[in-house]
Amino acid sequence: MDSECRVKNGSSSDMETPSITHYPLPIIHPVVVLADGGFPTHFVPLDMLESAGTIVCCDGAAEKLLHYGKEPGYIVGDLDSLSSALKIRFTDRLHCFDSQETNDLTKAVEFCIRQGVQAITIVGATGLREDHTIANVSLLADYAAKCRVEMITDYGIFTAITKTTAFESYAGQQVSIFALTPEKPVTLHGLKYPLHKHKLLSWWMGSLNEANGAEFTIEFEEGTLIVFRTHEGAKGKRTKT
Repeated sequence: MDSECRVKNGSSSDMETPSITHYPLPIIHPVVVLADGGFPTHFVPLDMLESAGTIVCCDGAAEKLLHYGKEPGYIVGDLDSLSSALKIRFTDRLHCFDSQETNDLTKAVEFCIRQGVQAITIVGATGLREDHTIANVSLLADYAAKCRVEMITDYGIFTAITKTTAFESYAGQQVSIFALTPEKPVTLHGLKYPLHKHKLLSWWMGSLNEANGAEFTIEFEEGTLIVFRTHEGAKGKRTKT
């Protein structure tokens, strides 16, 4: 990692220094974090990019966003995937944290939280290597303790929840529920396959369910679940015109 990165921004541990006055950078809402996975093609995540007040790019995702026709508000990560030309062009928007204890997605989310952002939408976090996808989705459980965050893909929305939650839905929406705390019982209302105080001991056990109507509820007393809901018209794709 080059010294300019360390001198300008320090390491990720600097983001947690206590007992200092902190003035956040200007952030226009809504905030979208663009990860460096497969660039979105479905209209839902693309519309999130179009309507974003601030787009925070994870390192090399800035190149993909520029190719799409938009500019990053900030570029965050260890910057090892960012070209020298873009480092010069966007030098005033770079925030480099060279810690290897977290990935670039976490660095970007923590950067947003440090600026006082309480709601974050993540796009571009899936679609390439499957191990990266699994890791990125599982990180939602960590972020949920700090802010409201959702991950939108070309097929649906991942949301991490830590308490009983009701979701707006539609009849036939495909729903999967993954328990990160499988020892905690879960009750499902408004789904085709209801459960009553059932433990989801393996990831597959809560997958491939279906909403009955306009709302479903997941009831549990403690723990963490990750919920996936498909987009209505999940095949709808477009490119920017």
